[in-house]
Amino acid sequence: MLSKKAKYALKALLFLGKNEDRGVLLISEISAEEGIPKKFLEQILLELKKQGILQSKRGKDGGYLLGKNPEDINIGAVLRIIDGPLAPIPCVSKLAYQRCDECIDENTCEIRNLFWQVREETVKILDNTSLKQLMQKNIL
Repeated sequence: MLSKKAKYALKALLFLGKNEDRGVLLISEISAEEGIPKKFLEQILLELKKQGILQSKRGKDGGYLLGKNPEDINIGAVLRIIDGPLAPIPCVSKLAYQRCDECIDENTCEIRNLFWQVREETVKILDNTSLKQLMQKNIL
């Protein structure tokens, strides 16, 4: 499930992308326009800045802007920055794998096999969707 933090991150990125021609935008403007609590948004934008997704400018005319072109911002990567692994259950995660305590045989576990497919399809969609595609509603 998409966390509220990840949803807010995507909403903020969409707002910055759609208003890219305006340059640096204030946190308060993004917050007001997108209905995101300002303090929460500050934390989210700082995380995205640390990962190079955003740039910031300090001072009177300060704020945030995209650090990459919208076509180079991968939605899967953004979600991993904000929420961590995309796997719906830990035993199918590639980066944060954890064996289920109750599992007898992972190779024959029907639940694991199903959620491996879910993970693969999810990753395929998210890793092949750019912010630009999301802005253009051109996803599938």
